[in-house]
Amino acid sequence: MYELENVLRPYAWGSTTAIAGLLGRPASGGPEAELWIGAHPDSPSVALSPAGKRAASGSGGAHAAVPDDGGRLALDELIDRDPEHYLGAESVAAFGPRLPFLLKVLAAESPLSLQVHPTPDQARAGFAREEAAGVDRSATERNYKDAFHKPEMIFALTPFEALCGFRPAAESRAVFQLLAADFALAGLELPPLVPQLLEDLAQPDGHNALRTAFERLIAGGTDVSEATAAIVAALVSGAPTAPYQAELSTVVTLHHAYPGDPGVLISLLLNRISLAPGEAVYLPAGNVHAYLHGLGIEVMASSDNVLRGGLTPKFVDVPELLKTVEFEAVAVPMLSPETTMLGQELFRPPFREFQLQRIVLAPGAEPVPLAQSGAAAILVVSGSVLLDSPKGDLQLGHGASAFLPAAEAPVNVHAVSGATGTALAFAVTTALKD
Repeated sequence: MYELENVLRPYAWGSTTAIAGLLGRPASGGPEAELWIGAHPDSPSVALSPAGKRAASGSGGAHAAVPDDGGRLALDELIDRDPEHYLGAESVAAFGPRLPFLLKVLAAESPLSLQVHPTPDQARAGFAREEAAGVDRSATERNYKDAFHKPEMIFALTPFEALCGFRPAAESRAVFQLLAADFALAGLELPPLVPQLLEDLAQPDGHNALRTAFERLIAGGTDVSEATAAIVAALVSGAPTAPYQAELSTVVTLHHAYPGDPGVLISLLLNRISLAPGEAVYLPAGNVHAYLHGLGIEVMASSDNVLRGGLTPKFVDVPELLKTVEFEAVAVPMLSPETTMLGQELFRPPFREFQLQRIVLAPGAEPVPLAQSGAAAILVVSGSVLLDSPKGDLQLGHGASAFLPAAEAPVNVHAVSGATGTALAFAVTTALKD
């Protein structure tokens, strides 16, 4: 078992305090958006052998691409040395000689971009196409950074706000009808875009209704930016918003962050969700979504393929986006946990690359078997735990994380003897076995 040092991504939308507070360390002073725990080649964790451990256990250290120097090695390099030992033969057969999942701590202080992820076939084809065309992998116009899909889930640690998938066209139409009534009530001229969207969303075929409205908005231009500004001005001046207070307050917030961006009004086509701490949602390919605010544990297939649809200054490839989006109204894909015999929670989305185990250990509690299929990663967010495998033990303190090779299984997670507080940890492994 290897304790890890992990990469902290300082994206501008990140919180300056949330991740540091969760992991019990001083804040860096800048935005801390994502902590990456895994072997993604862009930001692999560093595996520490016993000789290379730091004096104080914890996480969040910046990654340096270093060779094995007597105790430190990038996790992807470590796995490359013996994939079957570290990942297990079944995982290598299913996903190749790479860690198939990525664990993150995500802290959104302001909204992320509106985005969608490709299917496996779309990812393979898109990556091959851009490679053949010679598009540099670091180019701003590059869509596919690798050949893998990127389904994901988010577990809320705090109240967590998000947009997630299309709502029924009739529901979105009702929101725009309210806006039209607000303009009439105030004696204001209605932006031409609003009746056009009302007509789009009135189509009897829900798929066509959503696609037509989305295409009209994602095209952007003066009509969209001016309509957005006029709608926000009406809302700020006190236009009635009931029963769509959450949706329309989100429009105001998004416009302040991204004035006139097509994603501001696209948000009204999507489910606006609020997760309570302990709730989780999963996001399959084709689901248009955006995280708005909150702290959570995010797990995904190890990929960096993102097609953006607004709320960003970055490149938006509209034709490729339209090939990827699923224009179907969906219920919010909430993810209920399975409860193990020892009362632990196991979140299993419909993807083979990952599942998430939430482990709670009161002082003196019985050890908990780690749900492990192939390799696993674990992060301690409260208290301390002791990992016990047939090949050795590893104690992890608050904020520490570890990589558990497949060859270490089975692993039990113990409360630390003499501890006075409850320990809380999250572990990720593949979902190849029941």
